[in-house]
Amino acid sequence: MAGTRRYDVAASGRWWDEDDRRWLPAGEVHAWEPGRNETVCGLSLHRSGLSRFAAVAWIDVLPESGGAADAVRRVCPRCAAAAGRRGTDARPAWRRVNPRP
Repeated sequence: MAGTRRYDVAASGRWWDEDDRRWLPAGEVHAWEPGRNETVCGLSLHRSGLSRFAAVAWIDVLPESGGAADAVRRVCPRCAAAAGRRGTDARPAWRRVNPRP
């Protein structure tokens, strides 16, 4: 059985959180897999000018989570479709159990 993928965050901006004393993502956010040089939707991190936030999980930047989403203006719809909006489970909501021959 395959394990679940872990997605971190790449964002177009950043802001300093005085309470947590760390940088958090701002602007447009994308899902990013550690060890890759591109986002899940295919944007190059360097060419797009995106900053990596390895300490921030993907689920924390979704507006409904209320986590690190204070300064997030837009969530990439292609990354949200690939990484999911259901937490750490990044697989599709349905799965065919008995496919036809």
